[in-house]
Amino acid sequence: MSLTTVHTVADLRATVASWRAEGLRVALVPTMGALHDGHISLTKLALEHADRVIVSIFVNPTQFSPDEDFGAYPRTLPDDQKLLDGAGVALCFAPSVDEMYPDGFATKVHVDDGMTNVLCGAARPGHFDGVAQIVTKLLLQALPDCAIFGQKDYQQLMVIRRFSADLNIPVEIIGAKILREKDGLAMSSRNRYLTPDERAIAPTLNRVLASITAAAASGADIGPLLAKGREDILSAGFDPIDYLEIRDAQTLDLVTQTVTKPARVFVAARLGKARLIDNHAIEPSHTAG
Repeated sequence: MSLTTVHTVADLRATVASWRAEGLRVALVPTMGALHDGHISLTKLALEHADRVIVSIFVNPTQFSPDEDFGAYPRTLPDDQKLLDGAGVALCFAPSVDEMYPDGFATKVHVDDGMTNVLCGAARPGHFDGVAQIVTKLLLQALPDCAIFGQKDYQQLMVIRRFSADLNIPVEIIGAKILREKDGLAMSSRNRYLTPDERAIAPTLNRVLASITAAAASGADIGPLLAKGREDILSAGFDPIDYLEIRDAQTLDLVTQTVTKPARVFVAARLGKARLIDNHAIEPSHTAG
């Protein structure tokens, strides 16, 4: 099956309707394009859960603040289409900004709790309103059986699960493991912003998180771990660090002393032109005494 690309919601829905008529299961993988092996791993997981896979490619302006890289964000649709075709994806949905936000568009989707005001939400005000808005639209436009999101954007995954449940959107939200380069750097479209020297430094984030994860899982006090982690990240050449924190894996509540139930350590830091994020799961090997 070769890839088909559509640019309108009407064509997207017509294609999905034809699949439904055949009794096929449908999966959606929302992306902003500039695809890499991490994205392709999401499509492979999607194919394990569905008969047909849609990948949306849309650089969503409402999740960028005025000082962020919306204009410079890489747009590589022809290369993306080749990757998707080779991965067995059936449909690429690549709408224009006018198709997604026509004149008179006036609706926002806001998750109003601590889940959106921390981590990337604190560093990027309004970002998760934009994410909630566009993902709600995509889920309702395609109405797939399931949608796949990478755990590199773990906070985003949890926000999407929250509003999907709250709004009774009938789509299963599936989280996919982080895919890493051989040296441990989490795959990201923004990695292409790195110079060769910066690219050599970038895996420091993964190494620091791995060290914190191992110690925190064994019951070490969090304060000194994070202080040492910040020191190591800054000395490697990152500046500034937006956050380095340990939070509850389900609620994203801050963990400040020791880890006694599943948690995650999160980092966001800037290296040259790139803002890199990563996270590791912490499964405690001890319980509170």
